[in-house]
Amino acid sequence: MKTLYLDCSMGAAGDMIAAALLELTPDPDAAVAKLNAIGIPGVEFSREKVVRGGIAATRLHVHVHGEEEGHPTADDPHHHHDPHHYEHHHHHEHHSLEEILHLIGHLEMPQKAKDDAAETYRLIAAAESRAHGRPVDEVHFHEVGALDAVADISAAAFLMGELGVERVAASPVNMGGGTVRCAHGVLPVPAPATAYLLEGVCAYGDDPAFGELCTPTGAALLRRFARTFGPMPAMRVTATGHGAGGRECEGRANMLRATLGESAAQEIDEVVEISCCVDDMTGEEVAFANGRIFAAGALDVTVVPVQMKKGRPGVKFEVLCREATRESVEAAIFKHTTTLGMRETTCRRRLLARREEKATLPCGAEVRRKVSKGCGVYREKIEFEDLSAIAIERGCSLREAAAGF
Repeated sequence: MKTLYLDCSMGAAGDMIAAALLELTPDPDAAVAKLNAIGIPGVEFSREKVVRGGIAATRLHVHVHGEEEGHPTADDPHHHHDPHHYEHHHHHEHHSLEEILHLIGHLEMPQKAKDDAAETYRLIAAAESRAHGRPVDEVHFHEVGALDAVADISAAAFLMGELGVERVAASPVNMGGGTVRCAHGVLPVPAPATAYLLEGVCAYGDDPAFGELCTPTGAALLRRFARTFGPMPAMRVTATGHGAGGRECEGRANMLRATLGESAAQEIDEVVEISCCVDDMTGEEVAFANGRIFAAGALDVTVVPVQMKKGRPGVKFEVLCREATRESVEAAIFKHTTTLGMRETTCRRRLLARREEKATLPCGAEVRRKVSKGCGVYREKIEFEDLSAIAIERGCSLREAAAGF
């Protein structure tokens, strides 16, 4: 399995991640040309070879309408707290999340990259919403800062696809230390939006002299892509890249290192297992609760018939989720079931390596195909929703749809 490991010992920013990925490509100049062809209005990418702590690295520059922006927090044009950058300009146009997602949806890049970029920006919007105490649809993003973040996020998502990355792991994330000055005053590191994005992520603080090391864009990309946070997994290394921050840090190399390699197809990760039993819900209520728990971020929801006290029939909800979504999943369980309490356990699970790819049936219809492999096993299956849509449209059975007529 093609595995990417991100060393975040000097934090993470969107441009650092994208720059490190650039160094992993066979032809970085050609990769930059592809980035400039994805069509972000007014945005131009360029790369520069720099030295950080005596180590050669790549700096990715993003110019918006001819000017280079740092990484302000999304909805505040004066809120500038990224230690990896210095440039700071003032503009006054703002965009809603809906406008940003519309822009991403019309970029000239593969659908998987668009989906990853959109979901990453949704994470930023949710964090900003919590930080400012406003609904997500009321959060507006400063024009230049928004396009700069879209550029970093889209570049990272696009390059992940170009490199064929199937699995991403990361080190514990260095948040930095001390305080950060923003439009609303001096705040402790990490700033609120970054802190929310790092919930469920293994992170730590550092010398206050370094200031903030992990930006909201970097944190959001890690949340979107990284499955585990810890030591580098065993793999056969094929390439190493270094993405530079915007300044030298005394005694440290201000950069993020990306290591690409081939790892065993079998995966191990940690999940939270939550269970509860109820005996006073109708079948309709159980089915509705199942869907809402999934929507809250559950990885899996199983409903098992059980016999409860006094011989009453009931059901047991068995739910799997990641630590990052545990609170929202638990809230959904309390809201949509009649339980008064639940049990939870953190456990490890062993998985076959999985990926989703596009396939074309003999009839010409394009579908999603899920592939899993490992331990001498190889399986593939067409996505049920795609098959059912074809069967309904053409008036045939699922088997006929799967056979491609």
